[in-house]
Amino acid sequence: MKAEFVFGVDLDGVVADFIGGLKPLAAEWLGVEASQLTDEISYGFNEWKLGGVKGYDALHRFAVKERHLFQNLPEMPGAAAALRRLANRNIRIRIITHRLYIQWFHRQAIAQTVEWLEQCGIPYWDLCFMASKSSVDANVYVEDSPKNIEALRKAKKQVIVFRNSTNRHLAGPGADNWLEVEEWVLSRFRAWRKTGKGG
Repeated sequence: MKAEFVFGVDLDGVVADFIGGLKPLAAEWLGVEASQLTDEISYGFNEWKLGGVKGYDALHRFAVKERHLFQNLPEMPGAAAALRRLANRNIRIRIITHRLYIQWFHRQAIAQTVEWLEQCGIPYWDLCFMASKSSVDANVYVEDSPKNIEALRKAKKQVIVFRNSTNRHLAGPGADNWLEVEEWVLSRFRAWRKTGKGG
């Protein structure tokens, strides 16, 4: 069997604009104008004054169950087109996401995710719902969560940081947009092919 080059892709904050999609729902939940909520958030959205973990969990449940959050998130500019170009080079797209966050809402989360991927025309062969991203094998990864990036690096995985306000403190390689992600993945793909693993 011919070896495959696998690109492990996080969804929220990388392919899907999670902050942009959640912000108007958080404003509705809190009874404020969306303009009052900053985009410069830390991990956990403390700046939105949701009331800690329990407050975020309640908002998340409302957003997924009542407002179909995962089916209606905006796409990060250029993400779908870049993934299609990479797939056309025989790079295997492996989606790795931690969306099974709220107990008893897994069916809705999975169904909304699949529908969104199809609507956006995002190519993928594998869809993994995993909290521990480093447990899912890939040649390279793109991720925005500081915790996941650190775990991947500790496991000696190649990962590029998709930059946002939660991870600017982390060392590179990093990318501010999908053209930069695509260029980085292709450079690793070319190096992998030179080893002879790519046929």
